[in-house]
Amino acid sequence: MTEKKYPFKTISVYCLIFYISWTLYELYGSSAIGNMLGNEWISQIVKSGLIKNLVWTLPAWLLARHYQPVMYVKAKEMFRSKLHWQKYLPIYAAFVVYLGVGDFIINGSVAISPEFNATQLITVLFVGITEEMVFRGWLLNATITEKRKWSAILINAAMFLLIHFPRWFYDGIFITSFTSLGFISILALSVIFSWTFIKSKNLLLPITLHMLWDLLMFLLY
Repeated sequence: MTEKKYPFKTISVYCLIFYISWTLYELYGSSAIGNMLGNEWISQIVKSGLIKNLVWTLPAWLLARHYQPVMYVKAKEMFRSKLHWQKYLPIYAAFVVYLGVGDFIINGSVAISPEFNATQLITVLFVGITEEMVFRGWLLNATITEKRKWSAILINAAMFLLIHFPRWFYDGIFITSFTSLGFISILALSVIFSWTFIKSKNLLLPITLHMLWDLLMFLLY
């Protein structure tokens, strides 16, 4: 593969608009929509299914298509590249074992959380698609080269961590997310999702891994 130049100006403007708009939404817009709609289930469909796809998935997909000639994986191939699922089954299994053992250590058993509900399931269905389209399908895909894979992966991990800050601020867990070292799992997951996308050249792999992780977190914790 020949060396390519990534669309630096476009990515810079995109990130500026994306991070500012999503920060404002998380701090003010999300709760306002929840209060306006009232019903928690409908509210989550609107926020996760409609708004997040419009703000995250659609622009990222359009940009990936527009800059297709310089993408590491062409937009039209991101969901079509042949995927050997059996090669990646150990990662899915590792997620299950890791979170299952963690739940057992914390609670003395492995059981479904009584707080698990339909709104969390809706979140799981959309979060993998929206977040992986932005961070792997667009941002990583546009910046990675054969010679600079790991630098792109690590920068992408830092950007992925940053997008969690507004929600942590709103929920009042920003400091504890660092003092408890919980932020490390965000960075590690981003590296795993990025690495699997690069190896498979298929976005479905990190999407399903992302969905599985979030589902297990909601189910067990």
